[in-house]
Amino acid sequence: MSPPSGRHRRAKPVTRAATPDDVEIIAGFVRSLAAYENLSEKMVATPEDYAAAFFGDNPRVFCELGFIGDKPAGIAVWFYSFSTFLGRHGLYLEDIFVDPAARGQGVGKALLARLARRCVDEGLGRFEWTVLDWNKSAIDFYAAMGAPLNDAWVPVRMTPEAIEKLAKECP
Repeated sequence: MSPPSGRHRRAKPVTRAATPDDVEIIAGFVRSLAAYENLSEKMVATPEDYAAAFFGDNPRVFCELGFIGDKPAGIAVWFYSFSTFLGRHGLYLEDIFVDPAARGQGVGKALLARLARRCVDEGLGRFEWTVLDWNKSAIDFYAAMGAPLNDAWVPVRMTPEAIEKLAKECP
């Protein structure tokens, strides 16, 4: 049965785990994310890097894809974390990105719901991620789902040069 005249049904987003055949899609989304965050010059990973990281002998990072119909519309890259206070693993969302043309169609929420389902099914103690402080629409979106900012924690990241320097001090 068709929807009433003047009303269009949107395709419901679907999600699935990425496969080795998806490395070009993954690379494309990460390039788009880098451009969105004005960090394209930092984007050096190749599809081969993603193939090794996500689908190699011992993957430590994972990827989910979101689709509208058969068109790739979003990506979520994640890995397991661990809470010493809880004594349980958690899930850390490294990146989530939805194609601007697909925003507002539920892709981001579907990807987050898929990961939340994993947390529940696996008894994980946390589901966390970071968001850039200038990305108000993302901050508002996350807060509306019950994931407000945690201002008590400040992200820390060593540069490759600092890592090398510190590593030299290891006895």
